[in-house]
Amino acid sequence: MKIDIQGIRIRRAVGVAVTTGAVLASGALHAAPAQAAAAPTIVAKGGYVMNNANGKSLYTKAADTRRSTGSTTKIMTAKVVLAQKNLNLDAKVTIQMAYSDYIVKNNASSARLIVGDKVTVRQLLYGLMLPSGCDAAYALADKFGSGTTRSARVKSFIGKMNSEAKKLGLKNTHFDSFDGIGKGSNYSTPRDLTKIASSAMKSSTFRSIVKTKKYTAKTKTKTGSTRTMAPWTNTNTLLSSYSGTIGVKTGSGPEAKYCLVFAATRNGKTVIGTVLASSSATQREKDAKKLLGYGFGKI
Repeated sequence: MKIDIQGIRIRRAVGVAVTTGAVLASGALHAAPAQAAAAPTIVAKGGYVMNNANGKSLYTKAADTRRSTGSTTKIMTAKVVLAQKNLNLDAKVTIQMAYSDYIVKNNASSARLIVGDKVTVRQLLYGLMLPSGCDAAYALADKFGSGTTRSARVKSFIGKMNSEAKKLGLKNTHFDSFDGIGKGSNYSTPRDLTKIASSAMKSSTFRSIVKTKKYTAKTKTKTGSTRTMAPWTNTNTLLSSYSGTIGVKTGSGPEAKYCLVFAATRNGKTVIGTVLASSSATQREKDAKKLLGYGFGKI
């Protein structure tokens, strides 16, 4: 039996040529995948962005490196308050001299609360999150901690902050303060802070507060008259400079540098993230805008 090997080779070659021609005609070989946008370069030492809908990571830079968090700590302060059972947002808290003294001693950011005034829990939350009032943070810790002394109540409240972090499964977060003025062991990471913020944003009250640009509180004075406070302006400038921004919180400090936890919604999709240890207030905003743009491009 004689096999025409050369004929088989020719027929195979023709078959390959026909197949290749069909592929070329259909354009399949030219359908290259779309070029993915390059990950942006940010000045901040740490950064993280995720899809808020499913928790999928969209960007990481030293995302699990522990750093001082400054006033982004106050996201957890607000979360703990809003998690209280039978919370009455209209309950009144009398402003103590200790809160004012604390601000002066630490040269801390302030809601300029007046000693003796009665302020609602809701107003304290606005004072906490918009002007980043450490006096408001102290008042809330004193109100919602347990104990017979102020120091015991504050310690109890910080304990609740750490319990909430554990509930969220966060391994790289610890609080030793109610406002971010730490004592050496107040830290978190871009990933953890983003998760805290995402959880806090499940509260409609929290969402309403952190997207507010300006708020004017009317408090009750010692004599029972109404005091109209100077307006509190949100320190998160993204609310005015980046379309779709819905929060969340700034932070700064000698160790923390400039931090920002941010969130924005566009076309029904929400991107949420954090930058830690940027070089200035202006730069942290630039960093956040880069990461938001990149995040929206990936979902």
